[in-house]
Amino acid sequence: MEFISVWSMLVSITPYLLCLISFFIFLEQITYIKKKKSSPGPIFILPFLGSVIQLIGNPKKYWEDQAKAAIESNYGFSANYIVGRFIIFIQNSELSHKVFANVRADAFHFAGNPFGAKLFGKHNLIYLTGQEHKDLRGRIAPNFTPKALSTYLSLQQSTILKHLTKWVNLSIQNGNKPLPLRFLCRDMNLDTSQTVFVGPYMDEKSCEEFNTDYIVFNAGTLTLPIDLPGFAFRKALLAVNRLTETLTNCVKQSKMKLQSGEEPVCLVDFWMQQLLKEIQETGPDSVPHSSDAEIGAHLFDFLFAAQDASTSSLLWAVTLLEKHPEVLLKVRQEVSQIWSSESGKLITAENLREMKYTEAVAREVLRYRAPAPLVPHIAGEDFQLTESYTIPKGTMVFPSVFESSFQGFTEPERFDPDRFSENRQEDQLYKRNYLVFGAGAHQCIGQRYAVNHLVLFIAIFTSVLDFKRVVTDGCDDLIYVPTISPKDDCLVHLSKR
Repeated sequence: MEFISVWSMLVSITPYLLCLISFFIFLEQITYIKKKKSSPGPIFILPFLGSVIQLIGNPKKYWEDQAKAAIESNYGFSANYIVGRFIIFIQNSELSHKVFANVRADAFHFAGNPFGAKLFGKHNLIYLTGQEHKDLRGRIAPNFTPKALSTYLSLQQSTILKHLTKWVNLSIQNGNKPLPLRFLCRDMNLDTSQTVFVGPYMDEKSCEEFNTDYIVFNAGTLTLPIDLPGFAFRKALLAVNRLTETLTNCVKQSKMKLQSGEEPVCLVDFWMQQLLKEIQETGPDSVPHSSDAEIGAHLFDFLFAAQDASTSSLLWAVTLLEKHPEVLLKVRQEVSQIWSSESGKLITAENLREMKYTEAVAREVLRYRAPAPLVPHIAGEDFQLTESYTIPKGTMVFPSVFESSFQGFTEPERFDPDRFSENRQEDQLYKRNYLVFGAGAHQCIGQRYAVNHLVLFIAIFTSVLDFKRVVTDGCDDLIYVPTISPKDDCLVHLSKR
């Protein structure tokens, strides 16, 4: 009898539930159409989910379709809907500049990872705006002076050479089978970042624990933010706490070392050198962003920023050099005239400046395959994007760095390092389309370090190793992980030259 009673109740309320669901679906459609207005994009949306199935199923095609709609309509942007969020995709470079130039409390807020604020905390440099953001950037700037960058060069090279030796040995152990470089490059970059950022302050055991926690954290960035025991996101949060605690201890050791009068040998040392000078002049209470824990958290932010994007660039460098043997030959010829791996010496800052063609190759890799193709923001207020369209408050806005890289440049679909030569100087002619490091107040502060790392890798990798890509159908297709990578993880045969 109780079962019949419950069933009868369900039957009786079903029409009301269906009406309620229909009402929400209708309201969702009307809200979407009202926000979209006449801008290009789907007329109707899948209830509640929007286009998330297409995005997850084939992100490359999804974003290509957004770009196509933006171009064909001449609007320069397109609209869509993903799981309750109205989005605007920006294809046009000048409209992207409008977003980058208006990152502030009453306009656009940088979003980064969809759940990044919870993982990294709102102290993160990318989430700060106005004077607070400006002040923190000013304190970080001494970490990237020519003197500091020159100090990092030897650390970067030693780490790269160590890992290339490991790769060759691994290839031999595997019977000269091809190796997927994505994971090898990721591990090398993590090692490089640790060495450059906190140098001598992490022992072997700390490095192993750090690497394990970083993998746990990285996995959590690609999951839903379910902060409950056993879920990947909760594990990532706990890993972040342990990672920042380790880096905080490195900050303490650096301060003690520099107070004893020693010279800086890594990034945290250059940071602490300037900070200690300020504290001595004005007192500890007057210097913001100076606690060990806060600096440790910022170091973790740097380390994360240096990881995926750099790995993406290294993979595309190998891919594109193998596909363009004439470019590879010119790189090898230039590097051999300046530096030899057999000399036992490291590449100096002066050597690096002489490698103009190799740097042109690095910059063209970054243009041709911008590692972070989209830079998501959230509209904090209604914002007039064009004369005829205002972005509604709460919209997720995606300026496309990738699309900008193919605007203006001569034959933009062609991989052509000579476009960055002194004769052509397309990096200056089309500077507003070269947005790989962003623009405006939030432009990447470590861009020179990133370029140096890519140039060093290209110079050393091509000099020390012979490599042959395993070419299969679709191996060069883009996949989002979340930066872009070759579909086959860059599978290559490696051997010592």
